[in-house]
Amino acid sequence: MSGVAEGLGVGGYAFRPCRGGEDHGAMAAVRLGCAGRDRVDAGSVVEGVPTASEIAASCAASDDPSVNQVLVEYDGGVVGYVTVRWWEERDGTWLYLHRGHLLPEHRGRGVGSTMLAWAEDRIRRLVRQHGTAGTAVLGANATACEHDATALLLASGYRRVFSLVELELTDLRTLPDSRPLPPGIRVGAVDRSSYHAAWKAVVDSYADAAFTETWTYESFLATADPTCWRAAWVGEHLGGVALCSIRRQDPTVGEVEELSVRAESRRLGLGRALLLDGLRCLREHGAETARLYTGTANPHRSYDLYESVGFRRRNEYVRYRKPVGG
Repeated sequence: MSGVAEGLGVGGYAFRPCRGGEDHGAMAAVRLGCAGRDRVDAGSVVEGVPTASEIAASCAASDDPSVNQVLVEYDGGVVGYVTVRWWEERDGTWLYLHRGHLLPEHRGRGVGSTMLAWAEDRIRRLVRQHGTAGTAVLGANATACEHDATALLLASGYRRVFSLVELELTDLRTLPDSRPLPPGIRVGAVDRSSYHAAWKAVVDSYADAAFTETWTYESFLATADPTCWRAAWVGEHLGGVALCSIRRQDPTVGEVEELSVRAESRRLGLGRALLLDGLRCLREHGAETARLYTGTANPHRSYDLYESVGFRRRNEYVRYRKPVGG
């Protein structure tokens, strides 16, 4: 492991690299131990309380956790950890995100600040290796209920740039009725011949959205699960999509992953029709409740649409940023 972690000093605490599978259970225990203090929603589709197997899957999808993830030990047990990830956004920005978790009883001792210092130092090394200094920024996440993490980030020079709001519909049996659509519009399932058009409808809807990750067609195909996907056609053209899915972790919960209507097809009632059709499909496949999340600054007032069919706000997830040289 790089000397940066070995050289960090907080009395009684040891910093070491992740050792793979043997650590995933301890990491899950940390997340569970933080849940009460940070008021974590276990049912969240954004960031809940992951199991050891879910942490293992996340680590497997990461770039070399052995050097981009540090665990904190105290008296022989794991009490916290921090992870670094990165990706390119649509505007060319390279976001280097760090996310740390520390058991409440070990906060206020300088451990969280040391974890943050390790993450920032690791990111600056990565930026130099990747040659992204001109477009790189530091990123960090915290829920609105994570008061300790929020205070640490603000004190360290991070600023809030946007937030996501998670909504829940608690009973899929109580969906409102659909409204008639104008002539020439039909809503139905998405078959494979329409995959590219569905992907393009979503990508185009984010064309002017800041802070959004690049989403390739290959990535779209890699996770495609069309069982509860719905599309609206205006004549022969695909006007919008609702990409809904049953959660693998809990098949009683459905998720509206994307709801996008093309600019030229808005104000025709497509968004509401797609949303309701997708929710009915989720219900038919065993879901009892549904979740989704959306940006608080969404220019298309999707928040109003979601509330009109019964969704209610559950959580807020705040995104912070800071210049790499800050």
